[in-house]
Amino acid sequence: MQIEHIALLARLELGTEEKNLFSKQLERIIEYIDKLNELDTADVAPTAHVVPLKNVFRTDELKPSLPKDKALQNAPHRVNDFYGVPKIME
Repeated sequence: MQIEHIALLARLELGTEEKNLFSKQLERIIEYIDKLNELDTADVAPTAHVVPLKNVFRTDELKPSLPKDKALQNAPHRVNDFYGVPKIME
């Protein structure tokens, strides 16, 4: 059963009722996808979003940052002007 395989991959334990429910929902999703595949989209340009978007980020401005001592004041382990972290690779 495909639902059991998906549940295994997602590390989910599903009861019988849940399996039946998800199986019906997945079947409806696949039917809808089949319905969408009937549409002729040959002349439709691919889009990333249905609404035109523009960059709403602010422009970068140079601003002073925290002094090193203040930024590192709560560091559990400090090596010179850096956070000290355990070595994880040889």
